[in-house]
This record gives sequence, structure tokens and C-alpha cells, in this order.
Amino acid sequence: MEQISTYTLERFQEGFVFEVDKPLNWTSFQAVNAIKWSLKKKFNIKKIKIGHAGTLDPLASGLLLICCGKMTKQIADFQSQTKTYTGTICIGASTPSFDLETAIDQHYDIAHINEELIVETKKQFTGVILQRPPLYSALKKEGKRLYEHARAGNTIEVPEREVEIHQFEIESIQMNKKSIDLNFKIQCSKGTYIRSIAHDFGKALQSGAHLSSLRRTAIGSYKVDKALSPESIKKLLESNSI
Repeated sequence: MEQISTYTLERFQEGFVFEVDKPLNWTSFQAVNAIKWSLKKKFNIKKIKIGHAGTLDPLASGLLLICCGKMTKQIADFQSQTKTYTGTICIGASTPSFDLETAIDQHYDIAHINEELIVETKKQFTGVILQRPPLYSALKKEGKRLYEHARAGNTIEVPEREVEIHQFEIESIQMNKKSIDLNFKIQCSKGTYIRSIAHDFGKALQSGAHLSSLRRTAIGSYKVDKALSPESIKKLLESNSI
């Protein structure tokens, strides 16, 4: 993306995909906004079509595709592509949100868990599986986001749905006194919640677990190692006024 400082407005309107490495604690909306306002400032315009192709939670970092101009028509196609993630599942404690957005609500025994059991249990989480999205998610029910229901204390039944796990690799296992850190790589279909995999993995081990870190490394053929931070893209756009 090193050439974007020289692009004309027409180039962006014809269609462009920003490969963004979303920082930790940024929302996807914030990343879109940073680029949108830079484009508006660069070209002195009031409107431009722009949107992201698949939300990343604030506590997840990594690849976010932001489509501009006519490429916004391709957002659904990008969303349907296979995603690749790396991260850590912490076995031995659970949270209501299945990640660190909420505090640990329960600790579990891990004395019966060893590496052999973990590797064997992993087999349950490959291929087509059923999973229940987290209550703390942006899915809508009854006109509200699920996380709005959760924060209001409402009891909502979230139906299970099919997703496909193409690859689930355990990269390392760190056995601690009160918890086990499972570092993984997962390649999966659209709509897969890695937080739900972490939660369900804990239950399958007759324990509890939550997602302690997550990074999206690929969407289809797009790789995070070619992506830039929102701030870097902003500086490139503003480096040459047109």
C-alpha cells in the first residue's frame, strides 16, 4: 500500500481494499473511521463509500479488510472466505463473555488434564461442528445486539449453528499450577466464534476455559504480514495532499 499517497480520488472510488492490521483495543469501527476521515480530508469531500469485511473484537488484533468505493459491493464475498487465527486458550477458568472482556467467574480443576487428553479432545473440534455464539456478541435478536441483552441482564436463548473448522493445530501447551495455556492455530469458515471454541473446549475437558488472546492472520489469500496499522495508512494518505 506504499503507493496510496499518490492515488487520485477516482482510484479509490473505483474500488480499493485496505489491508489493515487492527491494533488491540481498537474497534473495527474505529479503524474504518480513521481511514474514512483521512480520505475525506485528503480529497476535501463529504462522503465516500467505505466499510469493513468482518468484525474483529476489540480484544483481538490482526487482519481487517476495509473496502472503499465500488469494492464495498464485494464485502459479502470477503466475509465468506476462510479465516485463519492464532491465539491462546486458558484452561482452568471461565468468563461470561468467553474471553477477557468480562472477569473470571469460576475456576475449575485441571489435575486430570494432560497433553494426551488435550490432543484427543481437539479431534472433536474439526470438520463441521455445532456451536452456540457467545451472548456477548454483536449478533442481533429482538432488535438488539446480544451484548446489549447480556449487559442488561436479560435471559436470551442463542441457537446453535453449523460452522466448519478446516484446521486446528496445537502449537504449544504450557502446564501451570492452576491453569493450562493452549497456543493454537485455527482455520475456519465464516461465522465461527473462536471464543465459543475455547469455551466448549473447556467443557469437553470436563473443566472450563476462556480465550485469553486472539489474532487474525489471514482472510482467504490476504495475509496480515502485508497489512499496515490504521495510523500508518493515515500517515500515508496524508503524506501527499492532492
